[in-house]
Amino acid sequence: MVFNTVEFDPNLTPDRQLNRGQWVKLICGASYQDLPAIRNLVLVYTLAGGDCVDLAADPAVVAAAQAGIKAALSLSEGEQCRETKTLHVPWLMVSLNDGEDPHFRKAFFDPSRCPPDCPRPCASVCPTQAISALPKSQHSSGVQAEKCYGCGRCLPLCPLGLIETRAQTAAVETLLPWLQSGQIAAIELHTQVGHGEEFQQLWETLRPSFGHLQAISISCPFHPDVIAYLQQLKAMIQPLTLPLIWQTDGRPMSGDIGKGTTHLCIHYAEQVLATNLPGYLQLAGGTNAHTINKVRQKQLAVNGVAFGSCARTLLTPILQQAEIHHQQDGGTGEVQLETYPDLLQTAIALAKTLVQPWKRQPEISG
Repeated sequence: MVFNTVEFDPNLTPDRQLNRGQWVKLICGASYQDLPAIRNLVLVYTLAGGDCVDLAADPAVVAAAQAGIKAALSLSEGEQCRETKTLHVPWLMVSLNDGEDPHFRKAFFDPSRCPPDCPRPCASVCPTQAISALPKSQHSSGVQAEKCYGCGRCLPLCPLGLIETRAQTAAVETLLPWLQSGQIAAIELHTQVGHGEEFQQLWETLRPSFGHLQAISISCPFHPDVIAYLQQLKAMIQPLTLPLIWQTDGRPMSGDIGKGTTHLCIHYAEQVLATNLPGYLQLAGGTNAHTINKVRQKQLAVNGVAFGSCARTLLTPILQQAEIHHQQDGGTGEVQLETYPDLLQTAIALAKTLVQPWKRQPEISG
């Protein structure tokens, strides 16, 4: 079978894609640790033309992403992918936080406290199926922690209010040698309005690693005072020789909910573009297939987009089918999507519906 991927220009490295306004990032999730899913998501979005993958700051997660890229490169060099001339390698970016943040949390509850007749709306709303639909879950926390990425949709739905969250924070100091190993191209710093002191402390801790990086991204959710806060951060981090990406996190972790979730990140981007913030502007938070239309309607000169929940949800049925086939075939270990070429082909085609419209954007100045 010949995989119908895309033709790549070998000169279009991730940094050049930023300059052109055609950058596309896959957000696996700052606390998402489902290693088989991450490996296969990265495989597909690399073959679909993605420029960057945002990951939890977990060496095992990074290794899973590296395995996905390696598999994509192997496929691109084989006869089954002979239509592809050149495949560029996406940057790996890890996310860190300067304090409590919804991107860095896990839901949990004690399933033994659940009423036996509970309809379990928490399970039906979970986008990663991290919560079992059965009254008695085999997971002591009620949630498969590796699959939970902290979206919080389950929290208000529990009839008895049994679901809680636990914050996740990486010990940055212990990560420094790993960040300096050269495996990571970029870091993303999650902050919020009012976290100035915490951000500065995190920034100074990470500064020794900057020489090993290709870029730094700053992600901040929308807030009425967000522009003033971003200006404060700009003054704090100068001078900076690395490329800087401002991520306008409009409505976090919501892009798979519906068409309208993209509006806030567009509104946010318009405000940032009206300032003199140096660096690149990349949309996130509620982004989906409708985002590109809004960008074109408003003629926004953004440098790119990040897709999170919508990108993962788009491929969930394919990954589930692969898992079913794997079990039926008596397979052992983790399922590798390329084992099922028809499913991989379908997954690439779906991923391209998100990625390729951005690759056809008119070129802008960085």
